[in-house]
Amino acid sequence: MSSAHQCRRAAALMVATAAALSLATAYASASENSVSAASSSLAAPLLSPGVGAAHITIKNFSYSPAKLTVKAGQKVTVTNEDSEAHTVTATQGKAFDTGRIAGGKSGSFTAPSKKGSYSFVCAYHPTMKGTLTVH
Repeated sequence: MSSAHQCRRAAALMVATAAALSLATAYASASENSVSAASSSLAAPLLSPGVGAAHITIKNFSYSPAKLTVKAGQKVTVTNEDSEAHTVTATQGKAFDTGRIAGGKSGSFTAPSKKGSYSFVCAYHPTMKGTLTVH
């Protein structure tokens, strides 16, 4: 084997080793964050951790989470992972409504300023239901 070939092989091995170490470090860090996030979620399983952090995912014609607790006036981001359009629309009055969110897109709404429990549905698929609790 030529010395040039050995150098290229050694360089490739070093790059692969560095990549593996980088992935291992990232995995370890993510695992620690997951444990931390899991333990903090035990204290408040449905409460979003900060203003701007609340999120609902729509997938397979259902909301996840279907029950969400937020602060008054907090922004809630909604991601539609289905191919069909959906909404997150309050069933009482006009407390909140994302409007039409096309498949694969995101939208948002601001939680009401009045504390309470608000039921919501998809305007296109009323069997999709959820509850937003504002505290």
